Amino acid sequence: MKKNKICVIFTGGTIGSSVQGDAVDLDGRSASLLINGYTEKYGSDVVFDELKPVSILSENVQSDDLYKMVDCVRGVDYDSYDGIILTHGTDTLCFTANYFSQIFADLPIPLVMVSSLYPLDDVRSNGGDNFASAVAFIMQTDCHGVFVSFRNPYGDCKIHLASRLTEARQISGKFGSLMDVHFGVVKDGRFIYNESAYNPTLADVNVRVQPYGSSLCNNIVVIKARALLDFTFYRFDNVKPKAVIIELYHSGTICTAGEDTNFLSFLKYCNDLCVPVILSPIDSKANVYASAKSISGKCIFSCDRSFEMTIVKVMLALGANRNINEVLNENRFFEKIR
Repeated sequence: MKKNKICVIFTGGTIGSSVQGDAVDLDGRSASLLINGYTEKYGSDVVFDELKPVSILSENVQSDDLYKMVDCVRGVDYDSYDGIILTHGTDTLCFTANYFSQIFADLPIPLVMVSSLYPLDDVRSNGGDNFASAVAFIMQTDCHGVFVSFRNPYGDCKIHLASRLTEARQISGKFGSLMDVHFGVVKDGRFIYNESAYNPTLADVNVRVQPYGSSLCNNIVVIKARALLDFTFYRFDNVKPKAVIIELYHSGTICTAGEDTNFLSFLKYCNDLCVPVILSPIDSKANVYASAKSISGKCIFSCDRSFEMTIVKVMLALGANRNINEVLNENRFFEKIR
C-alpha cells in the first residue's frame, strides 16, 4: 500500500540553478520552486521530505560529492517512503546514473534521477515535467532500482533504466537509452511500460541483487577513436594509469593502419607496461571487421553495454581491487542489453 510520501534529495545542477547576470549558477530557492510548482499543478496528495547533502554544478563533481550522495541515499528510511527522487545536473547525469545503478541494485524502492536542460524559471525548462513524471512513475508502479526521468523537447517524458542511459547528444542535450530502448514513458500523467524484447519486465527489476561497493578509482585514461588520431601522444613516462579505455567507432572498429595512427602499436606499448586496455562499445552479434581481428586476446572487450557503463564498471573494479574482466562480465541491473 502506498504511503504517498517521497524523499527528494537535492544536489544542485541546472535544476537547482537560476540565471544570475550573464551566467547560470546555483540558487537555493530552486528546491522550493520545484516542489511548489508540482503541488500547485497536481495537488498536495504526495508529501515530500527534502535532503540536501551537496549543492554543486555537476560538471564540478568530485568523488567525495558522489560519496556524500551515496551516504544520503543509504541513510533514507526506505520503509517510510514510496520512492526517492534525486535531482542532478545534466552534464554528468549519465555517469552518476550508471554508477548509481550498480551500487544501489539492492534498493527496495525506486530511486529516480531528474534533471533539467534549463533553470526552472526559464520557460524552456523541462525540470518540472521530469519531476512530475518521476512522481507518477513512483506512485503508479512498484519497481525497484535506479531510473532516470527525462523529457526531450517536443516529446513525452521517458523513464530510462539508469544502467542504460547514454550521454546527452551534442548541442541539443537530448538523452536516450542504449539502442534507443527506454523502459517506459509517462503520457498524460500515466506510466506506460515499453514492451520491448530488450527490456526487463516490471517483475524482473524487483529482483534485488548484491550491489557493488561505492569506491571509485579514476586513475584511468579514456581515448575516443577519431580519424587521424595520433597514439604517440599517449605516453605514460611520469604516471602510469591503471587502465586505458578506448571508445570505438559505432561498428566496433579502430584504426590499425599507418604508423602513429596505428592502435596496434599503442596496444603493444600498453601490454609491455602491463596496463590493461578495454575496448567499448562492442555489439557481440555484429560482424567483425578485418581491422579488429588482430586485436583479439591482447585487450579486454566490453560487449553489449554502453561506453558510459564500461567506464563505471572499470572504475568500480579498480576501486575494489577486482579483476576488470570479471566485473565487466557481471550484470548487476540489466546493463547488458543482449
